[in-house]
Amino acid sequence: MSTEPQPQDPGSVANTSFEPQFVRNMLESFLRIGLVFILLYESYEIIEPFMVPLVWGAIIAVAAMPLVKVLEPRLGGRRGLSATLVTLGFIVLLVVPTWMVTDSLLGALKNVAQAAKANELVIPAPPEKIASIPMVGEDVYAAWTRANQDLEAVLKEAAPQITNVVTAVLKKIGSSLVGVLMFVVSLIIAGGFMAYAESCGKLAHKFFIRVGGMNPGGEWATLSVATVRSVLKGVIGVAVIQTVLIAIGLFAVGIPGAPIWSALILFLAIAQLPALIVVLPIIAYAFSAYDTTTAVIFTVWSLVAGASDNVLKPMLMGRGVDIPMPVILIGAIGGMVSAGIIGLFAGAVLLSIWYKLFVLWLNQEAK
Repeated sequence: MSTEPQPQDPGSVANTSFEPQFVRNMLESFLRIGLVFILLYESYEIIEPFMVPLVWGAIIAVAAMPLVKVLEPRLGGRRGLSATLVTLGFIVLLVVPTWMVTDSLLGALKNVAQAAKANELVIPAPPEKIASIPMVGEDVYAAWTRANQDLEAVLKEAAPQITNVVTAVLKKIGSSLVGVLMFVVSLIIAGGFMAYAESCGKLAHKFFIRVGGMNPGGEWATLSVATVRSVLKGVIGVAVIQTVLIAIGLFAVGIPGAPIWSALILFLAIAQLPALIVVLPIIAYAFSAYDTTTAVIFTVWSLVAGASDNVLKPMLMGRGVDIPMPVILIGAIGGMVSAGIIGLFAGAVLLSIWYKLFVLWLNQEAK
């Protein structure tokens, strides 16, 4: 029996050699994809400092465009002039209150510092009602009485804490002013977007179609605009209305530092935190500083105004959008927690797009 190896059929052995054309195409594809990623990365590094103003500019443009369309016919159809006037109006509305709050806060700090330096700072005696406040009344009354009797000793003991607080306040004021300046830049960018709204809208529509196809990508541009406006009405709009209602009570009664309290309440309302965090201590102060009738009226007004968002939010949020209100609200709150104020809008838009994709997937599975 022969033990010589038998020749194998060439067709039965797999060809493990690489085709030169395949290797060349693979390398060229790898190089091209790598170059695209490098280009995208370097481009992002260049425009990163402008990303926040650009995003804010787009959000403001979407929100303010109805005002431009209302004003445009009255100015002879001049879109550029309409966008410029709306932009200038928003800048004035932003800068003037910021200047008033900053001037009030710095003025109060300056007056306190001058009075303390001249030994003219006097803490009035605490009202007897303070001691009757549950849980904290006696401690507050004792500390207030000590400050009234020996303010210099109290200030010496609390000097490090006072220094830290003042430093933190000044840093916050500085960062806030920088933020206002960046917002002014965003408003100017928004003016440019509004002046060329049609071109920008067509470009966004083409981009979404390129990313998501005609269906559902063709709906994303309209959905994004509607969601931003829904968040503007349901979150920002409700926050402004709620703050105005509470501020009416603060100014009517004459609460000290009313502009500062109003700004703090507006911030809490936008952050979806209860305004009562600030209102309740002010109510306690009103009962100690004013007569009972005034304090009761102020309390009822403040509590009703503080709870007004529970009525206004369902009425305004989600209108004009076929997205459930909880989806938009969760996206807005979650986006703000993760990315700040911009996330308030971006989170709602992203979660709305995700919801549309999820519903589309469910409908496809049901067929």
